[in-house]
Amino acid sequence: MRQEVIVRFARGNEVVLPVGEGEAMEGAAARRWLDEQFVVNDCEPLRATGKVLTADKVLAIAGTVGRVRFDDDPAWAASYARATLGALGRATAQVEVDAGSVTF
Repeated sequence: MRQEVIVRFARGNEVVLPVGEGEAMEGAAARRWLDEQFVVNDCEPLRATGKVLTADKVLAIAGTVGRVRFDDDPAWAASYARATLGALGRATAQVEVDAGSVTF
Protein backbone atom coordinates (compact mmCIF):
# COMPACT_ATOMS: atom_id res chain seq x y z
CA MET A 1 0.00 0.00 0.00
CA ARG A 2 1.29 3.44 -0.95
CA GLN A 3 1.94 5.76 1.98
CA GLU A 4 2.64 9.45 1.45
CA VAL A 5 1.98 12.97 2.57
CA ILE A 6 1.38 15.67 -0.01
CA VAL A 7 1.87 19.23 1.21
CA ARG A 8 0.34 21.77 -1.17
CA PHE A 9 1.29 25.41 -0.68
CA ALA A 10 -0.45 26.66 -3.83
CA ARG A 11 -1.60 25.23 -7.12
CA GLY A 12 1.46 23.69 -8.75
CA ASN A 13 3.57 24.21 -5.63
CA GLU A 14 3.57 20.98 -3.67
CA VAL A 15 5.90 18.56 -1.97
CA VAL A 16 5.29 14.80 -2.12
CA LEU A 17 6.75 12.94 0.87
CA PRO A 18 6.73 9.15 0.48
CA VAL A 19 6.72 7.07 3.67
CA GLY A 20 7.89 3.48 3.52
CA GLU A 21 5.65 0.66 4.67
CA GLY A 22 5.69 0.51 8.45
CA GLU A 23 7.77 3.71 8.79
CA ALA A 24 5.03 5.95 10.20
CA MET A 25 5.68 6.92 13.81
CA GLU A 26 3.69 5.25 16.56
CA GLY A 27 0.69 7.38 17.56
CA ALA A 28 1.93 8.78 20.88
CA ALA A 29 5.44 9.46 19.54
CA ALA A 30 3.95 11.14 16.45
CA ARG A 31 1.71 13.42 18.52
CA ARG A 32 4.66 14.29 20.77
CA TRP A 33 6.82 15.18 17.74
CA LEU A 34 4.06 17.39 16.33
CA ASP A 35 3.56 19.05 19.74
CA GLU A 36 7.28 19.83 19.95
CA GLN A 37 7.41 21.23 16.42
CA PHE A 38 4.30 23.34 17.04
CA VAL A 39 6.04 25.00 19.99
CA VAL A 40 9.57 25.21 18.50
CA ASN A 41 8.27 26.88 15.35
CA ASP A 42 6.02 29.33 17.25
CA CYS A 43 2.87 28.14 15.48
CA GLU A 44 -0.40 29.90 16.19
CA PRO A 45 -3.66 28.07 16.96
CA LEU A 46 -6.02 28.15 13.97
CA ARG A 47 -9.20 28.32 16.05
CA ALA A 48 -10.36 31.29 18.08
CA THR A 49 -11.08 28.95 21.01
CA GLY A 50 -7.41 28.06 21.23
CA LYS A 51 -8.19 24.35 20.93
CA VAL A 52 -5.62 22.70 18.67
CA LEU A 53 -6.59 19.48 16.92
CA THR A 54 -3.95 17.15 15.50
CA ALA A 55 -4.90 18.08 11.94
CA ASP A 56 -4.59 21.76 12.92
CA LYS A 57 -1.03 21.14 14.15
CA VAL A 58 -0.10 19.36 10.91
CA LEU A 59 -1.47 22.29 8.91
CA ALA A 60 -0.02 25.04 11.11
CA ILE A 61 3.46 23.52 11.13
CA ALA A 62 3.54 23.24 7.33
CA GLY A 63 2.26 26.78 6.92
CA THR A 64 4.68 28.24 9.42
CA VAL A 65 7.86 26.54 8.19
CA GLY A 66 6.97 26.94 4.51
CA ARG A 67 8.18 25.20 1.40
CA VAL A 68 11.82 26.14 2.04
CA ARG A 69 12.07 23.96 5.16
CA PHE A 70 10.75 20.93 3.28
CA ASP A 71 13.25 21.50 0.46
CA ASP A 72 16.25 22.40 2.61
CA ASP A 73 15.89 19.77 5.35
CA PRO A 74 14.96 16.34 3.92
CA ALA A 75 15.41 14.61 7.31
CA TRP A 76 12.98 17.03 8.95
CA ALA A 77 10.53 16.62 6.04
CA ALA A 78 10.67 12.83 6.40
CA SER A 79 9.99 13.11 10.14
CA TYR A 80 7.06 15.45 9.44
CA ALA A 81 5.56 12.90 7.02
CA ARG A 82 6.10 9.97 9.40
CA ALA A 83 4.59 11.94 12.31
CA THR A 84 1.65 13.15 10.24
CA LEU A 85 0.64 9.65 9.17
CA GLY A 86 1.24 8.21 12.64
CA ALA A 87 -0.72 10.89 14.47
CA LEU A 88 -3.62 10.82 12.02
CA GLY A 89 -3.64 7.03 11.74
CA ARG A 90 -3.83 7.20 7.95
CA ALA A 91 -1.82 5.82 5.05
CA THR A 92 -2.06 9.04 3.05
CA ALA A 93 -2.76 12.68 3.79
CA GLN A 94 -3.01 15.88 1.78
CA VAL A 95 -2.09 19.01 3.69
CA GLU A 96 -3.44 21.95 1.72
CA VAL A 97 -1.85 25.01 3.27
CA ASP A 98 -3.44 27.37 0.75
CA ALA A 99 -6.93 26.00 1.42
CA GLY A 100 -6.42 25.48 5.16
CA SER A 101 -7.41 21.83 5.10
CA VAL A 102 -6.13 18.32 5.70
CA THR A 103 -7.75 15.49 3.75
CA PHE A 104 -7.22 11.76 3.69
